[in-house]
Amino acid sequence: MLQSEMTTYKYINVLLIYCLLLLGPGLRAQELTTEQWQQDLDYLQKTIHDEYAFLFKKTTASEFVEKVSALRASIPKLEDHEVMVGLARLVASFEYGHTVMGYWEGKIPLHELPLVFYQYDDGIFIQGVHRDYAELAGARLLEIEGIPVERVLELMRPVIPAENEMFVKAYGIHYLTFPEFLHAQKILSENKLDITLTLEKDGQIRRETLSAVPTERFPRRYGMVVPGEDWVESRDTTMNPMYLKQLDRISYYEYLPEEKTLYVRQSQIMDDDKADIPTFFKEVFDFIEQNDVDKLILDLRLNGGGNNYKNKPIVTGVIRTEKINKPGKFMVIIGRRTFSACQNLVNELSTYTNAVFVGEPTGENINFYGDNRPVALPNSGLNAYLSFAWWQDKPQWENGPWLAPRLATGMTFEQYRTNQDPALEAALAFSDSTFILNPLDHLTELFTSGKVDQVKPTAARMISDPNYAFYDFEQAFDKTAYNLLKSNRLEESFFVFSMNADFFPERAGVWNGMGDIYAKQEELQKAREAYQKAIAIDPKGEEGEKARRKLQEL
Repeated sequence: MLQSEMTTYKYINVLLIYCLLLLGPGLRAQELTTEQWQQDLDYLQKTIHDEYAFLFKKTTASEFVEKVSALRASIPKLEDHEVMVGLARLVASFEYGHTVMGYWEGKIPLHELPLVFYQYDDGIFIQGVHRDYAELAGARLLEIEGIPVERVLELMRPVIPAENEMFVKAYGIHYLTFPEFLHAQKILSENKLDITLTLEKDGQIRRETLSAVPTERFPRRYGMVVPGEDWVESRDTTMNPMYLKQLDRISYYEYLPEEKTLYVRQSQIMDDDKADIPTFFKEVFDFIEQNDVDKLILDLRLNGGGNNYKNKPIVTGVIRTEKINKPGKFMVIIGRRTFSACQNLVNELSTYTNAVFVGEPTGENINFYGDNRPVALPNSGLNAYLSFAWWQDKPQWENGPWLAPRLATGMTFEQYRTNQDPALEAALAFSDSTFILNPLDHLTELFTSGKVDQVKPTAARMISDPNYAFYDFEQAFDKTAYNLLKSNRLEESFFVFSMNADFFPERAGVWNGMGDIYAKQEELQKAREAYQKAIAIDPKGEEGEKARRKLQEL
């Protein structure tokens, strides 16, 4: 190389370095052209319409087209990461957890804060953190860059491919650690790597600035930090609660002799290195038959799925073991991470066994789209993972946003920090003789046996009882009232509709029900007033529109 050429080369290198410094670490201008990004967007849109149109269940094709058009028009003003996040919003709009943009694959550089958040009953806390910020372990998150965390979650929600709010808590909360996502969703005013958090710890509020690092495989297991030389846990690790024991094992069981209970944790629907699922569960059920076991607790709260064809030995084993296949004898702990093939498992257990579910609702719809295929966008190489298999374990009228526990338990951060386990404690203490598994059946029995005066106060106690936090009383009352209405049992129907209105006056559907019973009783003015209440509560929603149609029919 000539000297003049070398001088020029060095000058160019210095200039490039200077430009990169001006852009800031991790910040880049758009590397793909506007036309290339638009081609990728068009390809994604066409592929979805041509091959995945069945995904239009929770959003419509026309709504999707509008979102595509808006993103297409904005691309000239966006950086690469903003376009990627825009594509993530599009794919997330289908609201299926298996249908997601592959942001983690590194096609577009991504950074993350060196910490792990977890949402407990009393807020979002730093569950684990890199040792450089060890003093922040166990701090509660209040703000990101001065924006309250509640608003941050609201702004971030559209990019999370969530089937329900439990999915957001389990898998979506991690999006709060990505600066590129925070910027694209207008939480950060500029794309930067130094992020200021407002935290609370030990009664003190503090502002701390953390530096994001290139995203990598942090030492996490089931969404939680694995403590070690470089990573710090927020809880006391000198002991482990049952659900966190031997997490290197997929399948684990332990006998609790004082409680005459066999505790079993299955953390994936996959074979353990030491024993495949059929072998492991044969051992479990043999142990139950051969020992003084009064209760089986199957813990699935960490189980994010795997191969649902491996569920059969679990389900059939419970059915065959009459000793524990009874209400109160077979307890299943579920939670926000219960997902995918494990959703299939809990569906089957709820249908074919006498399982009593404890904990939180699952992170998956009861019936759902899974088993995705990668669709590679031609210019960026980004993969959109689009689901193609419809899993329907239950009839459509039993579909729902999740499978809910009969016995609801949460967890505060203090309970986590001190290794308490409210779900396991509730499962161990549960007795079928002291807990009403089916509130509606109990209330119906009170009504039909002439104890009408006990129905409403009993219902009020149950509704306020945190154990029934996820029992949908409104829907149960609504269904009962309409069944009575169809049978022309107007007095009983009015009783149930009125009770629903007393308990849930802020819900539009309740007032549509009241309008229907008043209309049936030919009290048209009261019917109009009820429908107008429904419209006032839900002016732009489905219930409001339903009320308008019914008003026109009066």
